[in-house]
Amino acid sequence: MASQKVRLSPQSFVEHALATSIADDCIVIVHDKTSANLRWANNTLTTNGVMHGVEVTVISFVRTSDGVATGSMAGTATDQAGVTALVEAADAAARAGSPAEDAAELVRDAVSPDWAEAPVPTDIHVYDAFAPALGEAFGRASAEDRVLYGFVNHEMTTTYVGSTTGLRLRHVQPTGHYGCTGKPTDLSTSAWVGGATRDFVGVDPLALDAELARRLGWAQRRVDLPAGRYDTILPPSTVADLMIDAYWSAGARVAHEGQSVYSRRGGGTRVGERIASAGVNLFSDPAYDGLQCEPFAVASRSGNESSVFDNGLPLGRTDWIRDGELTSLIQTRQSAAMTGLPVTPAIDNLVLSVDSGSGTEDDLIAGTERGLLLTCLWYIREVDPQSLLLTGLTRDGVYLVEGGEITGVVNNFRFNDSPVDLLRRFTHASETVPSFSREWGDDYFSRTATPALRVPDFNMSSVSQAQ
Repeated sequence: MASQKVRLSPQSFVEHALATSIADDCIVIVHDKTSANLRWANNTLTTNGVMHGVEVTVISFVRTSDGVATGSMAGTATDQAGVTALVEAADAAARAGSPAEDAAELVRDAVSPDWAEAPVPTDIHVYDAFAPALGEAFGRASAEDRVLYGFVNHEMTTTYVGSTTGLRLRHVQPTGHYGCTGKPTDLSTSAWVGGATRDFVGVDPLALDAELARRLGWAQRRVDLPAGRYDTILPPSTVADLMIDAYWSAGARVAHEGQSVYSRRGGGTRVGERIASAGVNLFSDPAYDGLQCEPFAVASRSGNESSVFDNGLPLGRTDWIRDGELTSLIQTRQSAAMTGLPVTPAIDNLVLSVDSGSGTEDDLIAGTERGLLLTCLWYIREVDPQSLLLTGLTRDGVYLVEGGEITGVVNNFRFNDSPVDLLRRFTHASETVPSFSREWGDDYFSRTATPALRVPDFNMSSVSQAQ
């Protein structure tokens, strides 16, 4: 009987790489990831799958008379031979490299109490409650001449970080999201709902279908509107789309060099300036309930907002904007030395809150005499980094608000506006709730909590022919 191949542990990959490297120092990052997904179209489940993979990153550090050179190599690995190949390539790259401008002392002697534990997987059973309810939603939608299309994905990523300086860090990250598009059977219009979840507990396909039915009902009347500035309600998901762009542009080095909306005229950054209305707070916190994320820095390569030398730095709550004042930017230890500001590395979640925020998105609608409800953005691109002017398109539902009620659907638009400027111009905000960016959440950044915002003059710069 053939022997069954034993899967090596991520910790064994870390220890093997550290023992194999002949560089002066070495950091090893292992991501063990499993994912499970379902996809459906035309009220029928079409595909499902479960995947598993292990990615190993080896970062080698070689001291020279001029400083410290680094080499980083990443790839999938299934055995020690694959890890050895990555170590040899990283060592060679470090020996051939120039001194790193972000060189700093490596973090030492930080150990997670659960370091020795195995990776935590997911599997298709995460949908044991969701899938039968989805079948019920298909039946109801079919009976009401509605078709559903959608996708759900759940991932469990267990990260291990080890180093020759005594790092042995572990973090388990659940990440899930769901999205569903609904259309009438004549495909004349569409609506979308979606969200993020850590475990799919409480995610109800029947509730999603009910919301889609409500929105498609709004679309029974169509009104064509010209381009212009409109009193516009941005739901939490749309606000998340825009705030993620504001966050991603908040690199301290780029700001210090005069290349971003956070640059001060004449040099330096705008830290300390009021850039938003009083009561506006934008922050990240690895321990934020429902949005928990890695409590230590993980960087596979160096760049303007990350440094391989910072691997293992502890992360805590960071206020990016506090009471309307810019208080922090994304920093490495190198950029912190340049700017004279504290070290505040990037964190994998984002929360926007407004001290005066209250009620819900529906309450903002009820308080609007005439305006628009903008449910979805897509194809968002930066136009001008100095003002963070963004452009993009609307999709899957822009609705007319009259007398505090939704009275119809309107045509799509191209928008041009700045998320930083919106934080100064909005007039009303709901309470902050868990949200999900349709534009960025699927692949890049899914952990957000934001309010709905009412902006009196959101710029719909042109009419879009997109349907």
